[in-house]
Amino acid sequence: MCGIVGYLGERDAYPILIKGLSRLEYRGYDSAGVALINGNGNLVIYKSKGKVADLDNLVKGKDLSGSTGIAHTRWATHGEPNDVNAHPHFSESGNLALIHNGIIENYKSLRTELSSHGYHFHSSTDTEAIVQLIEYIMDSHHITLEEAVPLALGNLVGAYALVIVNKKDPDSLIAARKGSPLLIGVGENEFFVGSDATPIVEYTDKVVYLDDEQIAYMRKGKEMVITDINKVKKTPVVKKLNMSLSQIEKGGFPHFMLKEIFEQPSALETSMTGRLYEKESGVKLTGIIDNKERILAARRFIICACGTSWHAGLIGKYILEELTRKPVEVEYSSEFRYRKPVLFPDDVVIAISQSGETADTLAAIQLAKESGCFLFGICNVVGSSIPRTTDTGIYTHVGPEIGVASTKAFTAQVATLIQLAIAIAELDGREPELRREIISELVKIPSKIAKILEQDQMIADYSKTFTYARNFIYLGRGYNYPVALEGALKLKEISYIHAEGYPAAEMKHGPIALIDEEMPVVVIAPRRGNYEKIVSNIQEVKARKGKVIAIVTEGDTEVKSMSDFYIEIPDTIDCLTPLLTVIPLQLFSYHIAIAKGRDVDQPRNLAKSVTVE
Repeated sequence: MCGIVGYLGERDAYPILIKGLSRLEYRGYDSAGVALINGNGNLVIYKSKGKVADLDNLVKGKDLSGSTGIAHTRWATHGEPNDVNAHPHFSESGNLALIHNGIIENYKSLRTELSSHGYHFHSSTDTEAIVQLIEYIMDSHHITLEEAVPLALGNLVGAYALVIVNKKDPDSLIAARKGSPLLIGVGENEFFVGSDATPIVEYTDKVVYLDDEQIAYMRKGKEMVITDINKVKKTPVVKKLNMSLSQIEKGGFPHFMLKEIFEQPSALETSMTGRLYEKESGVKLTGIIDNKERILAARRFIICACGTSWHAGLIGKYILEELTRKPVEVEYSSEFRYRKPVLFPDDVVIAISQSGETADTLAAIQLAKESGCFLFGICNVVGSSIPRTTDTGIYTHVGPEIGVASTKAFTAQVATLIQLAIAIAELDGREPELRREIISELVKIPSKIAKILEQDQMIADYSKTFTYARNFIYLGRGYNYPVALEGALKLKEISYIHAEGYPAAEMKHGPIALIDEEMPVVVIAPRRGNYEKIVSNIQEVKARKGKVIAIVTEGDTEVKSMSDFYIEIPDTIDCLTPLLTVIPLQLFSYHIAIAKGRDVDQPRNLAKSVTVE
């Protein structure tokens, strides 16, 4: 993986491709490349380790003519980041070029077999095996590229989203997907291909989302043809793209991450609009209403997610159990899929993913589907794989999240899980007073987040104090234990400082050995939940000369007096505190990373949409 762009039409392809790669930089990558069929009919490839800007500098003075091309940003899986391993990859004859997201698990055996037939490999990638296999099938069977592609794909084990250009047929593109996202923008006598919508939104709002094991054949002046790998034709379903260009630009902020932190008040309002009804003290979710019997009959809820979404799932567990009185389990998708979980047909599996394309979570869904479970998806990207694979679900609707470190997606996931819990409790009349209280407070959360954001400069000043630190401990209790995990993750992701989150009471069972005057400890201590207990935990830290950074409720004097630094949040009820306590932690991580000169939008080794295992 990571980013795919393709163009076929009458315009010059290169400007569209290079701008598309720039739009995809948020996904994280280590090299970039482009293939063009230029005005002389030659298939040329330019690629470079490093940033898209490095590629753009490399091609200065080159022949960049032509209206057919493909481009790619690579996040290394097979082979180190370098010019040779960057995509696109040539076939043996040089007639074909291919870009690919995903992992081909049987690439070694394919390379061995193809080498025995005289094919030469120049890279360490699994991708090169695909383009060589396609050409081998064309040559050995004496068939066209269109005929060879489905045969080749039938021999691949693994995941792919790929686009192919053919020097001998410059007026065509072929794209295919299995387990990795790919969509096609449809314009006037032109086609745009992208791994997501960001490279396409500038040119057209009409898109076709390819399903697994589908192949799209595009030709200038013709209608697009879609088949499955068995060559059965499928009717392309054109959908309107619900995204604007302004949403994927920084809007005056220095980084996407800071923009998205500040977007959270409006993003949450949008996410709740049409679902949360304060006057009626209710939440209306079509996915719950339409599947009332199945939801009420649930033996238990199983939440599957990865990373930040897993932390949101932990908060979801607490509120679902409190309101519905049904057992809830929270699973790492990557672990769930590789063990033998005990699943029942009356289980409800809730899959959470910002991108809707997380490979491990999609695999967990498939495992649950095979056991007859009811599948409920929560994601942000409309038309992505999870909403198409699950039985029903909810979009968080917070707009594109460009920064690799998730911020507004996390708070939206938490707010969505809270609304989900309320909607399920409504079905059988549970906890009416608590539901009313939560709804009354939930509508106030956006304005309370906005108040916290007013402390941005103060948090920036605090943060400079801690650039020396090599380790952090984050402590929280109850609803704020998952926030401690999320705060620690944010710091690790973008500043590269090691940090760990713990339930505050667990500090005594080992981590307390680490605390000294060099150890900063972030304590999430709102005046809700187990407040007195966490006060005791702070005293334990101070007794060992640890530096305490506390998240406190406005007006709190006890924790303030014990802390070296503190950040205030407005008061709210216990189950909603994570929506507030996480905000200063996001800003804290951001400003430490900036002070250390880190690339906060594209931290090293990370990708936005993890479509490989």
